[in-house]
Amino acid sequence: MWFSRNRDPSVVCPACGSEISRSSAREYDKYGDRWERENKRFEYLCKPCYGELCHLPREGLEALLIELEDEEHPWETFLAEYVAAIEERDGPLEEES
Repeated sequence: MWFSRNRDPSVVCPACGSEISRSSAREYDKYGDRWERENKRFEYLCKPCYGELCHLPREGLEALLIELEDEEHPWETFLAEYVAAIEERDGPLEEES
């Protein structure tokens, strides 16, 4: 069997749909633990989309979202409560410029 000279397969960025070479992509694990590789499938983002990701810790995020979802309220209220809970836990949120 002959192997292709192109051993760098292409991947599709799930955020924007761009097709890029695997070597140009950034590995992304939606569970936030990219170092635990056993039985895992990664997604690959293009560099611009990867750069726009929030790289803050995600520990306890799912539990917090479930807790906030227990009450019915408008989306804006949910977001305000989420930001307040995160700031209480991690300190003030700052936007990067």
